[in-house]
Amino acid sequence: MFGVLQGFALILGIIGAGYLTARFGVVQGDQRRVLNNVAFFVATPALLFTVLRQSDPSIMLSPVILITSLAAIIVAAVYVVASRLWFKRDLATTTLGAACSGYVNANNLGLPVAVYILGDAAYVAPLILVQLIFFAPTILSMLEATRTGRRVDGPTDAQGDDRGDAGAAREQRRGRGAFRGALAALGRAASNPIIIASVLGLIVALVGLPIPEIVSAPLEMLGDAAIPMVLLSFGISLRGQRALQPGTGRAAVFTASALKLLLMPIVAWSLATAFGLGAHEVFVATIIAALPTAQNVYNYAATYRRAETTVRDAVFLTTFASLPIIAAVAWLLG
Repeated sequence: MFGVLQGFALILGIIGAGYLTARFGVVQGDQRRVLNNVAFFVATPALLFTVLRQSDPSIMLSPVILITSLAAIIVAAVYVVASRLWFKRDLATTTLGAACSGYVNANNLGLPVAVYILGDAAYVAPLILVQLIFFAPTILSMLEATRTGRRVDGPTDAQGDDRGDAGAAREQRRGRGAFRGALAALGRAASNPIIIASVLGLIVALVGLPIPEIVSAPLEMLGDAAIPMVLLSFGISLRGQRALQPGTGRAAVFTASALKLLLMPIVAWSLATAFGLGAHEVFVATIIAALPTAQNVYNYAATYRRAETTVRDAVFLTTFASLPIIAAVAWLLG
């Protein structure tokens, strides 16, 4: 348990350092976006390529990872339904809220939890791959689809012609515009540096292509800077606006946090039990599902400038609240 506390202390320490840099004026206002942009376009792609090129893609097929991945998809779907019913948001905001519900912090906290509670880091490493290969590209593709505010509809009939074929012509133009918009969004997603790095890293791992140290060493150094930059930016964002303030989308924050910390572990436990996994595997799947929301989701929100406050508050709340949840699961199932 001490190792888990160390993991929490590491994260909170860097977040605190970011807050202090803003508190004393070292970084002001939107200057934090420089950290987000460097992390998103440079450091994170380097990190993902480095992790994936050294991975074994076959380990993604373990029963525990399949269960936790399915649980993440289920709670994300529940969030989408809840959002549609109670607090309707645009596509980007809903996507990020769903990500807060199911995208777990498998690195900073997942690894200490795996080592000190589960007894083996191999339990978490495959989930990192699944999130990088499947979840992250899906989230980023949805965000790319909303990146421009331009309507994809075709032009309306300026003359107000009400002839019978005018409506059909407008519908045809709308269809062409929507198709062009979809192709543009797909092109932007395909050119996203995180998606490109993930695909290249996976290809290198599948082919077994050796990477010379003169190339891998700088990439590893850049990758090591990714998580600290995201955490620093997160801490800076806390200056000047308290978390969970009225009017900041608290319903979405509380919903995403409750789904992440309460429903996802319950779903993972239920699925693992229903599929006949052993007692230890049920324990592992439930613990992994109880991990907090990953800081990567905040990096995506800050980079695309969508739902930043909502995602920041969800990451903040789940990070603090996950410790007693994980302790309770360990006590009940361990």
